[in-house]
Amino acid sequence: MQSRGYTRRVSLFRSASVVSLFTLLSRVTGLIREWLIAVLFGASALTDAFNVAFRIPNLFRRLFAEGAFSQAFVPELSRTRATQGDEATRSLLDAVASLLSLILVGVSVLGVVGAPLLVWALASGLSRDPQTEAIAVTMTRWMFPYIACMSLVALCAGVLNTHRRFAVPAVTPVLLNLCLIGSAMVLTPWMNQQGWPGIYALALGVMAGGVLQLAVQWPALRAIGMVPRISWRLAALRQAWRNPGTQHILTRMGPALLGVGVAQLSLLINTQIASYLSPGSVSWLSYADRLMEFPTALLGVALGVTLTPSLASARASGNAQEFSSMLDWGMRAVLALAWPCGVALMVFAEPLVSVLYHYGQFAARDVAQTALALRGYGLGLLGLIAVKVLAPAYFAEGDTRTPVRIAVRVLLITQLFNLALVPYLAHGALSLSIGLGACANALWLIQGLRRSGRWHSTTSWRWDVLRVMLASAVMAAGLWWSSQHWHWVDLGQQPLLRAGLMAAVLSVAALIYLTLLALMKFPLRSIIKA
Repeated sequence: MQSRGYTRRVSLFRSASVVSLFTLLSRVTGLIREWLIAVLFGASALTDAFNVAFRIPNLFRRLFAEGAFSQAFVPELSRTRATQGDEATRSLLDAVASLLSLILVGVSVLGVVGAPLLVWALASGLSRDPQTEAIAVTMTRWMFPYIACMSLVALCAGVLNTHRRFAVPAVTPVLLNLCLIGSAMVLTPWMNQQGWPGIYALALGVMAGGVLQLAVQWPALRAIGMVPRISWRLAALRQAWRNPGTQHILTRMGPALLGVGVAQLSLLINTQIASYLSPGSVSWLSYADRLMEFPTALLGVALGVTLTPSLASARASGNAQEFSSMLDWGMRAVLALAWPCGVALMVFAEPLVSVLYHYGQFAARDVAQTALALRGYGLGLLGLIAVKVLAPAYFAEGDTRTPVRIAVRVLLITQLFNLALVPYLAHGALSLSIGLGACANALWLIQGLRRSGRWHSTTSWRWDVLRVMLASAVMAAGLWWSSQHWHWVDLGQQPLLRAGLMAAVLSVAALIYLTLLALMKFPLRSIIKA
């Protein structure tokens, strides 16, 4: 039993490493994409319009495709495969794919028709400038079918992850970034020449990226013999609806949809508030969000993706000890890696934003405002990443109600923070409230798991937390000195020097942190080698 647990955790680390590697590539190309948008368009009413329009299909994607649907579909698919075999798994896949594709067609049509209402619901403040609002509506119509592509991508990714094929789902986001980069470089000048707003090139890039991401999933599914057979015949749809697995997924999706919906409602409210603040506020938050997603995806998404099917399998087989052991491993990795990342985002925000965005139309004021938002995210990064590891532990057991109850509390807390802080910190309060809310979310999830006995640690966590805090404090002191010693915005005249200096500072900071952990005998090796 001990040997199997060791092997499983080593496998998890390797799988998480694969996902992190490709996620790193995705985030690097994503930063290049954001850098190019910052250079070409800066932070303006037009970039606000694009971010609002892109956020609408993204909101639905997170709500349905990567949210409630994935939370219900992946554990059910893993359970079916573990208990009934591949034939029943294929039958479930065909049923879900047929129903999902039909629903997506209807949703896409409604989204295109209802684009003006959607833009108003997400950012009614854009109506102060009718031209900006009209551009946002047009781009929403162009990009809304992206939700159909990404929902099917989520379906394919769930199948591949269940079969421990993590590489293809992890690398596909790179294609979206490449399409956006290509469209921005090639189509923006052409559209400007034709008298169209150049920002429209980004909307076309989004749709091209969605189609391409879906296309590359098919060969990977064919390799494992799990290409879904979609049928819209009435008899086939009735049979799909009656499939017991489909009913289990729908039953789980209800509470999960409510839970994810609460989180997305918080995002919607924040976007509404930002649309009434200074022009560029939505964009400043978006640029900061891109930097926050770098560690969130590398750590939280990678761990969550690899843990979800494994936790579901452990629960289906009744192995409570292995379930707790995998969860403890995941949270120890979050502690050791997410904490210093959050500290770095807080104390080194302005240098990061300067090096990555301060070019072309992105002015010094934009650097300061984006850094303000980034510091808020940094304060809550530990919670944002921890939730992605803790929530799958509930979903693996079919417990979707507890995360929903917690999400409702977090929504109320987040908006109370907004009410108190927005008058003083403007858009910076919006990222700060999200971070603080995520920390509260993580603490409640931990409390529930420990009280129910689903997670019990075998070693002392208090000493581990203290060691990580001490090492991070020393690292933070060095980063803060570096941020004050050099004038990072003024170094914009020497971009290569500035980028090299940032790379050197961050490398030394990471070395200091890891050395101090080793000297204090933090069990970092146990995270890697279980």
